[in-house]
Order: sequence, then structure tokens, then C-alpha cells
Amino acid sequence: MTLGEKIRNAREDMDLLQSDMARLISMNQSNYSKIERNVQEPNMTQLRKICRVLKLDPRYLLDLEEFEFVSADDMKLLKDIKAFISEHKQE
Repeated sequence: MTLGEKIRNAREDMDLLQSDMARLISMNQSNYSKIERNVQEPNMTQLRKICRVLKLDPRYLLDLEEFEFVSADDMKLLKDIKAFISEHKQE
């Protein structure tokens, strides 16, 4: 399952419209739709907001357990995700 499909399924499970999600993450609906259709990838800020609203673990969305080789860019992303997870454990 793709990133966009996972986000769409979680949104639909919460009975939210694309327009609702776009509003909740401060994004226009057209660009949000592109994320769900895998035309555009969310940036880190958008990903954090999507995870918060949909109560999703970013590791699930990003299939992190499937990485066999981790590049410097991937390590930065992993550090950002780790900080995000730590931040939300305190809530």
C-alpha cells in the first residue's frame, strides 16, 4: 500500500473529507489531494500534521522497517521522525 493510500484510508476511517483534512493541516485541498494520489509527497511539516490529525505512526506511513540501506538524507528523516515520536509520547 502506498503512502497516499494509507493516508486516504485513515482519513476515510475517521469520516473526514479531503477538504476537512486540508483545513486541519493548513493546506489547500488540491495539494492535499495530490498527496493522497501519490502525485506529491508531503514535506516533514505536512507529514507531522497528517500523523497528528489521523493519529498515525509515521513509521507505518513511511514503511521504515523496509529500509535496507539508510542514506544521510534518510538518517536526517529518521532523526526528525524520532523527535516527532518522542514529542508525542509526552502528550
